[in-house]
Formats: sequence, C-alpha cells, structure tokens
Amino acid sequence: MTQPLTTWAAREVVIGANTDEHIFTYADIDYIEDPSCKLTFGEVKGKYKDKFIRSRLNYPQNASVSSAYWFRINLNYKKASGKRYILEFYNHTTDNLEVYIPNGKGNYLIYREGDKRNFKNRFFLHKNFEFPIPELEGSHTIYFRLKSAPAANVIVVHRSLQRFVEYALSEYICFGLFYGMILIFSFYNLLMFIAMRKRYYVYYILYLLSVGLYEMSTDGIAFQYLWPDSPEWSQYAYGVPLFFISVFSLLFAADLLNIRTHAPKVYSLVRIVLGARLVFFLLCLFYRHEWFNYRAIEFIPLSIAFFTGLYLWRKGYHAARFFVLAYAFLFIGFIGKLLVSFGYARFIPGPVPHYSMSLGFILEMLFLSFAIGDKVRLLKKKKEKVQKRVISQMEENVRLKDSMTRDLEIKVEERTQEIIKQTHEIRKQSQLIELQNEKLISANGLLKSQAEEIARMNALLRKDNQELQTNIQKVTHDRIMSTEVDFEEFSKTYPDRETCYSLLADIKWKDGYLCKRCGNTHYCNGHLPFSRRCTKCRYEESVIANTILQNTRIPANKALYMVYLIYTSKGKISSHKLSEVTGIRQSTCWAYCTKIKKVLEERKKDLRNAGAEGWSKLMV
Repeated sequence: MTQPLTTWAAREVVIGANTDEHIFTYADIDYIEDPSCKLTFGEVKGKYKDKFIRSRLNYPQNASVSSAYWFRINLNYKKASGKRYILEFYNHTTDNLEVYIPNGKGNYLIYREGDKRNFKNRFFLHKNFEFPIPELEGSHTIYFRLKSAPAANVIVVHRSLQRFVEYALSEYICFGLFYGMILIFSFYNLLMFIAMRKRYYVYYILYLLSVGLYEMSTDGIAFQYLWPDSPEWSQYAYGVPLFFISVFSLLFAADLLNIRTHAPKVYSLVRIVLGARLVFFLLCLFYRHEWFNYRAIEFIPLSIAFFTGLYLWRKGYHAARFFVLAYAFLFIGFIGKLLVSFGYARFIPGPVPHYSMSLGFILEMLFLSFAIGDKVRLLKKKKEKVQKRVISQMEENVRLKDSMTRDLEIKVEERTQEIIKQTHEIRKQSQLIELQNEKLISANGLLKSQAEEIARMNALLRKDNQELQTNIQKVTHDRIMSTEVDFEEFSKTYPDRETCYSLLADIKWKDGYLCKRCGNTHYCNGHLPFSRRCTKCRYEESVIANTILQNTRIPANKALYMVYLIYTSKGKISSHKLSEVTGIRQSTCWAYCTKIKKVLEERKKDLRNAGAEGWSKLMV
C-alpha cells in the first residue's frame, strides 16, 4: 500500500515515572526509504537526518518489500524512576530487524533480530522482538532498520519490565485457553464421531486443528515451541494450515448442510473452488513462497461457505442457522484483521482489531458446535417423527392383518366345502375316464400295429427312392461322359464351384493322397474347400493346384464345360463358338482353349483309348 507522505517530523514522546506503556502510532514515528539497501547508520543519522518523513497510516509499513526502511522515534525521559524499560516489536514475521538504542554515553547499543534467525538466539525468549533500554534521562532518538519480504506493520511499544511481564503472562494464559478450547472441542467431536459415525465430525476436527496450527504460526507460538531451529520454515509455515482451513471448512459445510442434495449448483462451485485452491497452494509451496502472503484469497472460500449457509437457511433448512451465525462472527474477525493489515485499526479502540481473528475463531467454534448439535437435534426429531409414523403404520398393519385373517378363515371354510363337492364330482369323472382309457388303450394297440406297418413301407419307399436318384445321377453323368450335351444340362450336374471342385478332388486324388513335399500319405482338411493338408509337414495343397483350373478366372462349371466341348470335338471347336456357348469373351475363350488344346496334344497317346471319360483326364 502506498503511504501518503507528510513533511512534518514525528513528535517527541515523553516517558514519565508513571508511564508503564506507550504504543507508538503514526504521529510518533517517521521513516526514510532506502531502495538501494546500502545506507549505513552513520549516513542515516548524519546527512539523511532531514530526509525522514511521517506516514498518515496508524502503523507505518514497508510498502516496497525490495527496499530497506529506517525508522526513528524521539523519546524524552524525565527524572529517572528506577524502572527498567524494553522496546517491543509486535510483528514477529519481520525478516531482518536492526535496533540502535543510545546507551546514555554518546554511543549506541546495536541489536539484530528477525525471523530468519533461530529463536533460541533472541535476547528475550518471547514470540515478539524485545530489546532492553538502559537507564536514560533527557531527549534521545532510537533508530531501527527493517528489511522484510512480507509487508510488515511497524508496531512498536515502549514498556516497563514489570508491565511486560504482566502483559506477557496474561497473553500466554489467553493463548493457553484458546488452544485448550481447540483441543477440547476436537476431543469432544472425536467422541461424537466415534458415537455417530458422521463424516462432518472428521472435517470439523481437522478444521479446528488447522485453525490452531494457523494461529500458532501467525502469533509466533509455533516458532517458539514447535520449530525454533527452523526459521526458514517459520516464514511461510502459516500457509499450510491456512490451506487446510479453506479445504476442511468447505468440506465441512458441504457435508453438514448436505449441499450436494439441497444446492447442486453450489456444490459444483465448491468443487471448483477446492480445485483452484489446491493449485494455488501447490504453486505457493513449490514455486513462489511469497505468494503465501496473499491471505485475503481466503475471503473466497469463506464467502462461499457463509452465503451457502445463508441461502439454505432462507430456503427453510433450519440446520443452517447456527452455521450462518458462526461464519458471521468469523467474517467480522476477518474484516478486523483486514483493517489492521491496511492500517485502519486506529479507528477501533483497544486491542480488539489485533485479536479479532482469534475471537472470531472462538465464536465460530462455539456456534459451529451449536450447528452440529442443532443438526443432531433435528435429525433426532426427524427420526422420532419417522418412528412414530412407522409405529402407526405397524399398528394399522396389525389391524389389517387381523381383519384379513378373519376374512381368510371364512373364505377357507367356504372353499373347503366347495373342494369337497368338487372331489366327489372328480371321483365320478375319474371312473368314467378310466373306462374311456381302457377303450383308448385297445384302440392305441391297433393304431400302433398299423403305424409299424406304415413305417416299414416308408422305409422300403425311401430305399427305392434313393436307388432311383442314384440311377438318375449315374445316367445323367454317363450321358454327359458319352454324348454331347448343352451347357444347361451340364449345369444341372455341375451347377456351382463346390460340385466342380468335388469332381476335381475325386479325379486328382483317385489313387490316394501323396504330399508333394515329403511324400506323406496322411492328410487332414485344409482351410480352403476340398484342399488337403499334410499331417507331417503341414503343407496344404489346393484342389485346383496343378490342374487345368489353376490360374484361371473363368467360373469353374464353365471352365469344365469348355474342357468337355474341346475334348468331344477333338479340339476342332473354335473360340468364337465357345464364347457363344458360355457367354465369355472370345479372347478369354481363345486363351483358355489354347491351353487345353496344348494339353490335349501332349496327351494324345494317353487319350487314344480313353473313351467317353477321357475329357476328365485333361484336368490334372
């Protein structure tokens, strides 16, 4: 935040015998910015002493984290009272702090502190930075230099040692009560989870523990007691529990208020915010630690949880009323903390703004417990209502059952009488049926003998029919083999590729199978129709391999018919005639005819006495 500049110097603070405490505000402190971070104490005290200016903010800040800032306060000690004084700096997250306190003899005592140093090296083992002031009298100026990566409010207090002890004890007692309440609430809700087995108890416990760890990290208690030897971790340790506060607060709100059922769109928004918050946390943790300083981002999940509860409450979901009240107090505490961060806390008297977040967390814990109890009460009330309804329904069911039982007894009695009458009638009909069955048995015997005679005659007829079909096929085959037939009659015997391949297989392997590769005589069926595979070397031979049909695209039945015509005409039929008979182009017929005639010429001697079946010998 840019600090409005003024030209007048800070006023002198008078420390009297009764001044046990004085908190320095904008009117008591002036400063000078050192962008180069190279100014020495001698230069600041000497030639730059007139360059100091005063801020109108209640507490000055290091507006530019890349610069070093020199501050000074003017004190006027009246007559020595014998009291010992200290100078305390509230902001314990300051990286580097150098304090120059006059010793009353013209020199300065130099102290160096900061959260980049181990906690055990501090002059006072306290969460804040304290520096002793020697006995002084008259006007003196105290200088201090601040260089910090996170923007820090310069809150300086001049206290007597007695007042510091009183204040510190009271503050630590308050811290003990606060963290004790967190542990008690956590343990109580753990017992409730064991008893109720509700998931929102787990979210609430984790939320409370995250709040406790965050508060310990921000007020310096964690650095003092948990990781005093890890100053680097202490600088951004608060960011981890702050992330878990956002996550578990939203998960707790979603489960407690059953947002998934009552407000599905809001539930989707909650999931998106959780995902975005996780991405931002990972970026802060592994990429830029200084982004943890943007704590105002927590306003988004806080607002979503608060306005979701308010929305459901207005819709009539009574379990959200204490939830809304709890987050309202947390909202107020958050706003108070923002006022402190932006320098407007001077408009609110007392220490309330500084502890507003802690007070908000306490009230939130209290009313969230009420919210959980209220939901349990509503669930119990709903359960009792359902139980009463179930009991009423059970009583009604008993009445209906008794009524139905009586009606059933009457109907059973009536039905029994009807069954008895029907039994007598059935017995009479059974006797009649037995007489009819005897007649049917005798008739069935006659029909059985007749059926056996018909079956014997049918078997004879089937045998005659099979012989007749065999004779017809044989006659047709012999006619084809002995006389010239047309393609229509030829196609009746060999209508398709399967019948042609079957004929070809019978001709090719009529003397038995012999493997071309290994000479094995045993085979099994191959992948292609009518092909044979050697059982020894696994060689598969197609039915058309080494036959007249190999490497031809003419349909198998037409190709066989052409072989038949060429053989019966002794090779004198022309390719034009074959084209006319088969419907295949003349050029294709000429090529195939030439191939067949060549085989016919080569086997002239073998075919001389072959007879009608000689054309089949041209195929292999």
